[in-house]
Formats: sequence, structure tokens, C-alpha cells
Amino acid sequence: MDKVAGRRKSAEHLYPPIDPFDQRMMDVGDGHKVYVEQCGNPHGIPVLVLHGGPGGGCSPAMRRYFDPNTYRVVLFDQRGCGRSRPHACIDNNTTWHLVSDIEAIREALGVSQWAVFGGSWGATLALIYAETHPDRVAHLILRGVFLMTRRELDWFYGGGAGQFYPELWARFCKLIPEEERGDMIAAYHQRLFNGDLVAETQHARAWTAWENALASIETDGPAADSPADYARAFARLENHYFINSGFLGEDDYILKRVERLTGIGGHIVQGRYDLICPPYSAYNLHKAWPKSELQIVTLAGHALSEQGISAQLLRIMDRLRFDPAMRILSGAIG
Repeated sequence: MDKVAGRRKSAEHLYPPIDPFDQRMMDVGDGHKVYVEQCGNPHGIPVLVLHGGPGGGCSPAMRRYFDPNTYRVVLFDQRGCGRSRPHACIDNNTTWHLVSDIEAIREALGVSQWAVFGGSWGATLALIYAETHPDRVAHLILRGVFLMTRRELDWFYGGGAGQFYPELWARFCKLIPEEERGDMIAAYHQRLFNGDLVAETQHARAWTAWENALASIETDGPAADSPADYARAFARLENHYFINSGFLGEDDYILKRVERLTGIGGHIVQGRYDLICPPYSAYNLHKAWPKSELQIVTLAGHALSEQGISAQLLRIMDRLRFDPAMRILSGAIG
């Protein structure tokens, strides 16, 4: 099955496209404004959607995993990407700024507690937010778990994943002199922030293409070049976060604080053949978090759009509609 056909088949199972009932630009301080939208039922069960990257931005397809009659779906573009401004900006842009932004959005929308839905970096941010504000999170729905550890970064940018796609790894490496290839994150960092827009864009596209090419098991070849603006924001923000180890201060930060999730239920959906975020992290998180359920999707990689991943997430969100602990968030229980 080709990649386009696979995404089309996956989309057939989603809820129909919807438009937001609310869109706003929120001034979160530090010179940043973030784009926020709400979709579905204004009085429904609130669920916050966190996109990946960092730097990926939201897409209309992300609205379609939730019954619009049941859920009040909140999406936002994190600092520096999507429709948020300034674009591709790393100033005052850390994990802790994003956690603060989430709280600002929650307060502005009058939400007391919500479910949080996120994949890849979105799962990382969801976990860190939940550990920081456990009283504000009713449930976590995570996909393609990434725990922001050195082990995971070394796997993807140190040649581990490259053993499965040696020709694509060679394309990613060829822009970097051999003597610098021992630390690809640092080597790309120099070139993504050197002030030369042409060079920055060239390296941003290479960085983005490497990740996109491995996102789905339906991919077998180099990814097409991303639009320059998207690639520059995605690559710069992702690299900025990775070279700073997520601004967490220590390795394995999330698992060391997993007891803070004790009162929070969760679902973890993980592709068996996820080369970007291998199942090892999802499994370790599940073992350490007693209230979590782990579903391994047999023939799936990393992408949200893959049929098995989408189908499992839809089933989870449809089941949660009838969970009394979730329904009470909207006052729907009687």
C-alpha cells in the first residue's frame, strides 16, 4: 500500500471534518503569541490536543479523533510554530514555557480539569504537564511515547535507526563533515542557527526529511521536501529542544517522577515498528504507571495517520465518552 492510499484509508475511519467554533491568538508573554482553537461541543468533555515535534504545529485532521457531539476539543500551536508568532523563534521557548502556556490556556477557557491527548513530543509534553499539574489532568491518551532521554536521542541521531534505512541515513549525514558526525544534533545546530537563511533552510529540510521518511512503515524512500517555512520551524525548534535535553535538567526526568501520575488513568498506543520512538519507552512507562493500559499495534510505525494507530485511538476516545469520571468533567453525568 502506498503512503497516500494508507492515509486515505485511515481518514475514512475518522469523524467528519469540522471547523472551530472559537479561534484566538493568546499573548502568553515573553514576546510570544500562540494560536488556540476550540472545536466540537462547547459544553462537552474538555480534551487538550498536544502536537508533536517540537515544532510540528496542529492540523485539521487532529480534530477528527473525537466525537464532536461529546468532546470540547482544544488545540494550540506551541511557541514558534504553526500559526503562533514569532515563527521559528527559540527565544523564551522551553518545555517550562509550554507548560505555563497550557495553564494559561486552561484558565482563559475556564476549564477546571481535562483529558490530554498527545503523540511523540506531544506525549512527552503531556506527561511533563501531568506530573507538574496532576490535579488538572483527568486522563492521558498517549501515542508513540518519547521520554526525552539520551538513549532515545542517541538511537535516532546516532545511527541506530539509520541501520534500518542506511541510504536515508547517508543522505542525512552527507551535509555534515565526517569529523563532526559523532554528534549530529550539535553539527546540525551550528547550521540551523548560523544566520544564513539559505543554509538554514537547506539543513532544516534535511533534518525534517530524515524524520518524515521514518514516520510510517508505509514509507520506503526519501520524503519529499517540506515547505521551507514549516521545515525551518520544525528543525530549529526540535534541535533547540534536543540539544538542551528538553530543558529537564536530568536524564530520565519523567520516569523518576512517575509516581505523580498515581491518580491519573491513561492509555498508551504504540506502533510495534516505530523507528523514531521504539516501544521500549512505552513499555517502561507502562510498567512504572499502574493505572495505564498499553496497546501495541502490530503493523504500525510512528505516524498518527497510520490506520492501526488511528483506529486504536478512535476506539479509546469513543469508549471514554461513557466513562463517568470523564463525563463529569462536562457536567453531563446525571
